[in-house]
Amino acid sequence: MKPTRILVLAACAAGLVLTQTKQPQDEEYARLVKEWTTRPEFMSPLVDHLPKVAGVPTTKDVLGYYVGAPKKLTRTGDLAKYYRALAAASKRVKIIPAGKTDEGRECLVIAVADEDTIRDLDRYKGYLARLADPRGLTPEQAKEVIAQAKPVYMFTGGLHSAETGPPEMLMELAYRIAVEDSPLYDSIRKNVIVMMTAAAEPDGRDRYVDWYYKYKLTEENEQDRTPQPPYWGKYIYHDNNRDINYSQITMSNWLKFYLEWHPPIMHDLHESQPLLYTFSGQSPQNPTLDPILYAEMPWFSEFEMTKMIGYGMPGVWTHAFVDMWSPGYLDFMSSNHNGMIRMYEIMGNGGANTMRRNIGVGGRGGPGGPDAEPVAAPEAPAGRGGADAAAAGRGGRGGGMAAREWYRPLPPPRDLVWSMRNNTNYSETGVLSALELTAAFPKTVLENFYLKSLHSVEAGSKDAPYAYVLPSSQKDPTRVAFIVNILRKQGIEVGRATGEVKAGGATYPAGSMIVKLNQPYGRLAKILLEKQIFPTDAQTTYDDTGWTMGLMSQAQVDEIADKSILSASVQPVDVYNPQGMVKGSGPVTAILHNGSNNLVTLRYRLKDLKFEAIEQATKDLPAGTLLVASSPRVKEEVEKLGLQAVAIPAAPDVKKHEVDLPRIAMFSTWSSTQDVGWVRYAFDHFEINYDLIYKERIRQGGLKAAYDVIVVPHQGGRGGAKSLIFDVEPKPGKKFAYTRDPAFPSLGMYGESEDISGGMGLEGVAELDRFVNQGGVLITLGAASFLPAETFITRTVDAARTTAAFYAPGPIVEAEVLNPNHPIFYGYTDRILPVRWAGGPLLRVPNDEARRTVLMRFPGSDKSVLSGLMRGVAETRMRPAIIDEPVGQGRVLLFATNPAYRWQNLGEFNMLANAILNFNDLPKPPASPPAAATAPAQ
Repeated sequence: MKPTRILVLAACAAGLVLTQTKQPQDEEYARLVKEWTTRPEFMSPLVDHLPKVAGVPTTKDVLGYYVGAPKKLTRTGDLAKYYRALAAASKRVKIIPAGKTDEGRECLVIAVADEDTIRDLDRYKGYLARLADPRGLTPEQAKEVIAQAKPVYMFTGGLHSAETGPPEMLMELAYRIAVEDSPLYDSIRKNVIVMMTAAAEPDGRDRYVDWYYKYKLTEENEQDRTPQPPYWGKYIYHDNNRDINYSQITMSNWLKFYLEWHPPIMHDLHESQPLLYTFSGQSPQNPTLDPILYAEMPWFSEFEMTKMIGYGMPGVWTHAFVDMWSPGYLDFMSSNHNGMIRMYEIMGNGGANTMRRNIGVGGRGGPGGPDAEPVAAPEAPAGRGGADAAAAGRGGRGGGMAAREWYRPLPPPRDLVWSMRNNTNYSETGVLSALELTAAFPKTVLENFYLKSLHSVEAGSKDAPYAYVLPSSQKDPTRVAFIVNILRKQGIEVGRATGEVKAGGATYPAGSMIVKLNQPYGRLAKILLEKQIFPTDAQTTYDDTGWTMGLMSQAQVDEIADKSILSASVQPVDVYNPQGMVKGSGPVTAILHNGSNNLVTLRYRLKDLKFEAIEQATKDLPAGTLLVASSPRVKEEVEKLGLQAVAIPAAPDVKKHEVDLPRIAMFSTWSSTQDVGWVRYAFDHFEINYDLIYKERIRQGGLKAAYDVIVVPHQGGRGGAKSLIFDVEPKPGKKFAYTRDPAFPSLGMYGESEDISGGMGLEGVAELDRFVNQGGVLITLGAASFLPAETFITRTVDAARTTAAFYAPGPIVEAEVLNPNHPIFYGYTDRILPVRWAGGPLLRVPNDEARRTVLMRFPGSDKSVLSGLMRGVAETRMRPAIIDEPVGQGRVLLFATNPAYRWQNLGEFNMLANAILNFNDLPKPPASPPAAATAPAQ
């Protein structure tokens, strides 16, 4: 049977009302999209036509091309230009500003509905706010609100900048919903408020489009692939979909928008899988979320798959890819707040070229899925074990992406030609099917939204735990503030105890922070604060398995199973900014080192003053306490930074050293700027000065004359030293300049290179070795610690990899401090610390003489896994976590951990801050290994 005949019969069988309207049709559009669609079955009757409405512009009228045109991508300024033209011409469309990005671009949301709804949007926003917080609503009142309300269905597209299709498609979707007259569109406009982002990551969108037009227009097949641009956003690449604490400006903008509008459904449009994967919330599922959610998600995904297969469109599947364990993906802000998360992975080409593709056995369908590597070929995420383990965690691919499976009943062809228009046809058909279902059952969507909110309040009232308490007696209030302010940012209610509180056999002083769980977002609070107990070590997951905020921050967070805590008197906290204090009077101010990262900020803010650090504790002053001459300026900064200090008559008579500020360089490869970006973000936040350098500066040499400390953040993954040394693979006869260029204005930011390929090479390694031997301090984090071990910059340290049986996606584990007097442990009082497993190397020192350099190690027992999953924990037994090895006149500090991970593990960052503050006062290794360190490394 001919494909066109299949489409006609399928559309009729699906029951979709496709009655021909009297609207004039855009004949040029119909001709071109048919030409751009590479197979008839890649089209649906929902998108093979476009109405022409006098006075309402299509993208062709404003931009000069239709959506899906070959080799046409739209920058954010033109996206906004089109949407504003559409809104000016149609009373069914409204533009809603949602803040600015790091680089000053607009975050825009476009709303589309019938005229009456658009005119009265604020009233509908109010209805959703009442359903989001059902406290005080009787069941009858809730029914009344639901009867009047309409669900907001919000699409986000372009979060990952190499996933270029969704921002294009959404322009056409907005136009189509605004103008097309048929029962389907009348129902959508009447019953649903459709919202969409112009581009979810505007800075990255423009940077990628510039790079595309400069380097990627000639790609015709997968062998033609050129590198991606070194940057999307200012700091991070695809981790904008992992920013669990909403640290990045743009991601914070979307969270603010969500908490203002409360969309019951958020739908994130990605590109990586052939031909369209629709997320159904497969296991492992976070058990704290409402069970209703896990019924809604397959309801929608199965409907979309049914509709699209009915249209004859192959390669639509569900169930076997992304799971529901981690709460850290951007649009999980919806399910975290009692809404519904939706997500597609659509096949993309990383641009608007028409390309020959081979799906193949186990093949990926696109270059930029939510966990794709930015430039290098996809590999197993660091720390997860072999590629088989990672693949199993990414969708259970069975016989390959072109194989028929129970969740893929109509597989795609193995070899095909794929176009941007195909991408548009699939994504637009899918979202229109989702909107069809929503418009048919708007009250069910709203009822579920209300019930999930109500259930959250009820669960916190009847099921333990009932609350979490952060005691005010903690020595470092800044870590408490970090947790409290992130909870508040996500809309979670936090109260400050007005008096002493007794619960669960413990007594908490006034001022303690209490997070009661009988609130609309109580379930989210529990998810963030509880220890993660992975359901079974036989399963795998897409991202991290552990994120417990108290452990990550190394702050005391007590889980309360005593229901009386709900009666504790509290004052609501909006933002918690702890006030620092200087007690007493005297000519010397001693700023206590209680573990606050703000201590390094203080030193940099007062960089013109002389500071000393005491090397051993006194009765009242912990080791690492900073001494400085008293002044109003010092007092003011101590208070602003939430630090604790005492003014004393004189400096204590103990050993001390001057705290100098080093000249710091931070090294980044051109292919892996993201993990470096998280360290940059932390340094910028804590006001640590540094130069960001690349292979060009390393090769130039003379490093010790310019820098005292070089930090090499986690990068390279299991590729080890080779990844850092050789970086982006050169292509014969081609150079990839990332430089300022008026024709491509977003390129050349955060560093420049005449050719990003090639890496530092062995000559770069020689310069790093020379830097250390001349007296420099080299600090490597996580996977970057392969570099000094594998290149023999460190002479006695070996680095191994875990086996294929090992699987540890981001658990939190114990680490044992072996040399507590070392300056990097200033502010730490416990010998056993929680750290995040970073996927760094399994370090080893071969003998007792070298073992003196081990500062911290992993116990490597089952009980040492505190949160999340580590399978094969014995492989880490007695492995060093931190090594401080003297080399020549300098030092190498190797962290197998990563103390600056995604703005999460603030409790570990202080080790890195201490290393910086005490860079030229690191002690010689002890005369013999610490007693606890004598067990053999394995």
